[in-house]
Amino acid sequence: MFDFNLMSFIAGLPGLLLALVLHEYAHARVAVAMGDFTPRLTGRLTLNPLAHIDIIGFIMLMIAHFGWAKPVMVNPRNFKDMKKGNILVALAGPAANFIVAFVALAIMMVLFKLGMLTSVGAKTVLSMIVLFNINFGIFNLIPLPPLDGSKIVMEFLPGELAYKYMGLERYGFIILIVIMMTPVLHYILIPLSSLILGTYEAILTALIL
Repeated sequence: MFDFNLMSFIAGLPGLLLALVLHEYAHARVAVAMGDFTPRLTGRLTLNPLAHIDIIGFIMLMIAHFGWAKPVMVNPRNFKDMKKGNILVALAGPAANFIVAFVALAIMMVLFKLGMLTSVGAKTVLSMIVLFNINFGIFNLIPLPPLDGSKIVMEFLPGELAYKYMGLERYGFIILIVIMMTPVLHYILIPLSSLILGTYEAILTALIL
């Protein structure tokens, strides 16, 4: 999912952990807010990385540039409004990533304007937080089961079609591997990442100057 060597991985570790942990925590927090206490009962309503990191997924991310965190278990039947709950819970993870990226970029721009961003290491860490979170948010909005984007799309499909659509989940991992082996993901991530980053920079430039 991301192209990095050992040094860039070390610099990007804070961004990687923030992207994974806050993404899953946001799913859990919104699920509880919508009436389902399953995330609380399963210990996922926490910012403790150990509760969210899947060891195999994390190792795969380091080795193969493709990984995952532990999915948050939810019971949609407990939602006050099932359709609204499913949509909001699915959106919560990517939304958290985009918010983290915006905040990190704002901090970086403010520090730069104040002449306090003099450390290459600090600049790299903040830049990686922005990059990881934007890309992680975009990636999870891809409408391929079991990614978050598919859960949003499913809520707008008629019953039988939604059932068939979610049947793709059994092939989802294989499809993602195939995508990872082609330039397709880069064609998705790079333009959208540039668009979001450019929008953030324009907004923050207007606010800070």
